[in-house]
Amino acid sequence: MAYMFVTGPCLTCGKIFSFNPNKVPSLRVNGVREPICETCITLANKERERMGNAPHPIHPEAYEAEEVE
Repeated sequence: MAYMFVTGPCLTCGKIFSFNPNKVPSLRVNGVREPICETCITLANKERERMGNAPHPIHPEAYEAEEVE
């Protein structure tokens, strides 16, 4: 059994973090999915809710390793 995760910079703050590339919240920049760290997406969701908008979904495994075969 093997597991995978990716490390890379957050689109918003630039901090290097580990994430599941298939489940992490992200935005497309020039056609490329750019990941957003848990801290930044949580802050963004609080602001969205304050403004009356729905929060961005965060998959429960977004920041965990994923099992691969």
